Amino acid sequence: MLNDTIKTILSHRSIRKFTDESLSDEQIKLLVESAQMASTSSFIQAYTIIGVEDHSKKTKLSELAGNQPYVETNGHFFVFCADLYRHRVGSELEETNVEDSLESTEKFMVSLIDASLAAQNAAIAAESMGLGICYIGGLRNDITKVSELLNLPDYVIPLFGLAVGVPATKSDQKPRLPIENVYYKDAYPSNKDTVTEGLHHYNDIISDYYHKRTSGKRSDRWTEQVSQMLSQPSRPDMKDFVNKKGFMKS
Repeated sequence: MLNDTIKTILSHRSIRKFTDESLSDEQIKLLVESAQMASTSSFIQAYTIIGVEDHSKKTKLSELAGNQPYVETNGHFFVFCADLYRHRVGSELEETNVEDSLESTEKFMVSLIDASLAAQNAAIAAESMGLGICYIGGLRNDITKVSELLNLPDYVIPLFGLAVGVPATKSDQKPRLPIENVYYKDAYPSNKDTVTEGLHHYNDIISDYYHKRTSGKRSDRWTEQVSQMLSQPSRPDMKDFVNKKGFMKS
């Protein structure tokens, strides 16, 4: 049961330092083709992948993402976008009005899901080739400038980046939530104590992970980290940007 594909998935870790070796055209093609074979809602294929090769653009994206060096220094940088623009163009070819559908919350969700599924296919493919990956949500820190830099039309939104390359170092693997905390049979637990107990257990695991990793300098709890992060809403202009791009108007 534990085949090579599953071993690749279970050994995942984010890589934040790559060598300067570029991906070959064949590697890039394979990753994009792998992304394309992901499941897609009703065959709508509501995403686009931008491969950023221009060094000045990668430098600018690194700045916009919060000065993350691995956005600039990697084997190849992909930007995954929710894309309903081609569907609007296609509707013009068919002389059909589809704007109410394109601007619905449902189709916005479809485009996010399609893009995410495609990206994860690419990520697994990359890791199966011995490459490392790191998702870059920081592109949404200034999503308007990212959109302008990549010349994205209405109905196209940059969701996240994917840095891919040859790992220069091998990072530690962070323990995920225990399976009993994320997999419930038949229904979500009605007793909050079930969730609370699971969080206490996971806090112990994460605190021990940081304690060992930093020789006692850190012992963060997971709920401590997440609560502090969520205590201040981030990217408050996101809804306005999404609406201006033509998404989620109904």
